[in-house]
Amino acid sequence: MSTIRSAAVRVFRLVPGPVRLIAVPVRRCSSYSLSSLTLSTSNRRRYAFHAATLGLALIAADYVYNEKRFFKAAKVGNVQELRKQVETARNDGRSSGGGDEEGGPADRRHSLGWTALMVAAANDQPAIVKELLRLGAKLDLREQYAGASATASATGLHPLEVLQRREDEFCSAMNARASFLGWTALHYAALADSSTSATALLEAGADPTVRDHAGRRALHYARDPSPTRDVILEHIRHWEEKAAAAAAEERRRFPLEQRLKQYIVGQTAAIETVAAAVRRKENGWADEEHPLVFLFLGSSGIGKTELAKQLARYMHRDDPAAFIRLDMSEYQEKHEVAKLIGAPPGYVGHEEGGQLTRALARRADAVVLFDEVDKAHPDVLTVLLQLFDEGRLTDGKGKLIECKNAIFVMTSNLASDEIAQYGLQLRREAEARAAQRVRPAATPAPPAHPAHPAHPAHPEPGADLQPRDIALAIKLERSKLAAEEYDESSGVGDECEEEALQVSRKFKDTVVRPILKRHFGRDEFLGRINEIVYFLPFSRQELLTLVQRELRAWAERARARHAVELRWEGGVLGALADGYDVHYGARSIKHEVERRVVSQLALAAERGAVARGCSVLLRARAGRLALAVRAPHAADYVPLDLAAV
Repeated sequence: MSTIRSAAVRVFRLVPGPVRLIAVPVRRCSSYSLSSLTLSTSNRRRYAFHAATLGLALIAADYVYNEKRFFKAAKVGNVQELRKQVETARNDGRSSGGGDEEGGPADRRHSLGWTALMVAAANDQPAIVKELLRLGAKLDLREQYAGASATASATGLHPLEVLQRREDEFCSAMNARASFLGWTALHYAALADSSTSATALLEAGADPTVRDHAGRRALHYARDPSPTRDVILEHIRHWEEKAAAAAAEERRRFPLEQRLKQYIVGQTAAIETVAAAVRRKENGWADEEHPLVFLFLGSSGIGKTELAKQLARYMHRDDPAAFIRLDMSEYQEKHEVAKLIGAPPGYVGHEEGGQLTRALARRADAVVLFDEVDKAHPDVLTVLLQLFDEGRLTDGKGKLIECKNAIFVMTSNLASDEIAQYGLQLRREAEARAAQRVRPAATPAPPAHPAHPAHPAHPEPGADLQPRDIALAIKLERSKLAAEEYDESSGVGDECEEEALQVSRKFKDTVVRPILKRHFGRDEFLGRINEIVYFLPFSRQELLTLVQRELRAWAERARARHAVELRWEGGVLGALADGYDVHYGARSIKHEVERRVVSQLALAAERGAVARGCSVLLRARAGRLALAVRAPHAADYVPLDLAAV
């Protein structure tokens, strides 16, 4: 009996996964049958043992999840086998194995990347599609099969083995060498022209606007004309109407200006200019035959690139493919035009395409940033001229790409010094106007009292101020003292709304435009730009806000990485804001914080003066920053002298 038990254990070890143990009775032979057999007793026992182990193995294998049988059932339409495999996986506690997108047993992925719902849709098996949906299969799972070569490299298999398994366990009618990354079951139903499967998926809630890794929707793979295409088009219209209504409602509740001001410090005029142009385009009050083109001008580190990023996030819901950034300093040579739109046929790299054309083919309504466009070669600007004029671009393969719904943003440092000086002048004029409004008006002295002619009366300071002037005076005083106030929670006083500075038409026409024309050398290029947006230097209050944000970011890092609480007094903000360089913008503030604050913290930690659980207070004394440390259980901060540590 022990021999039979050990043999059965060896058999079960050959079966992958958990195994159900089922008793298999073995009947004893009768005396008549024994007498009629010529086999010896040992042979009879051996045959009985083999029969028992074989029965146990067959029954156990029948109750173990089998990947090949599961996907074969989805491929050929075997509903009974599919249910059996799903039930077995459910009883075994098996999930889809899809990582963050993990689903139930019906979503169990093939080891090479696809799901049973994709298999059923690709092989036109609507009954299996409906059964999987009934069993709880998820509609939004994405294909992970990246082609035979890439999959073989990732799994360690031979490419021929990958090709064979793709054809046997997925679909033999599709190119197994191609990449299907990002495809959904609806993509496969469209390619297979399975209108019944597509209808079942769409009625269950599949999103027809989902794009694959190449940026294409399921509609791109449907035959034209076909019933499948018609049903997908109908649902696309319905989804787009719902999306447009939701976007309009969100824009009403959360305008673009409000979103941008959360991430961009200052630049009120620039934000309002961009938001107004985008609003015209979104609401149908713009020329639909031409894309929207901006040129952002100003010093480095002033918020030009960040504004383009936040615009893409607002319009496309944080989709990374919807923001395309090209550094135009990489296109300073004539031959690098091919890198932008692709090499012509017969040249090296023809099959790869261009950086811009590939990105626009995936997302034709993206926000495209041409960073430092003034450094690009004139031939590159000629390509952009066609793009801005007609909203279309022809790649190296001769394929036409329509991108009239895209938004193009160019940034440049041209005339940055002139703009910076002009902005500082506007700031000084605005401050003078504010001071003039709150300055007490000079009033004539009242007539001297007859009894005291030599002692004229002196009016009380501010007695002649109107209530509005008094409010303005208080507001200005709060703004000046913001850097000196200490707030226990944030270390800064309340921000005050400042006057939005407007660049005059005279400055644009007489100073900036001649510089742009001299560099680009053509009026037609500048004529394609819808809005030239000017970014001005930061005001004192905006600098305090920048310092505060930078210190908060480092306080979060100190708490997360080192368990150190970082706090600061209000005077620290003013001392760090004094390091602002108009030519480097917010980057100068970032570097100032790193040099004067983070360097001291790193040195104190290296010398053991700051340990985990400590609190550090930044103080400003005569323009210098000093640290004070409080131990985990101490009550007071102790000044820290790094030179003596």
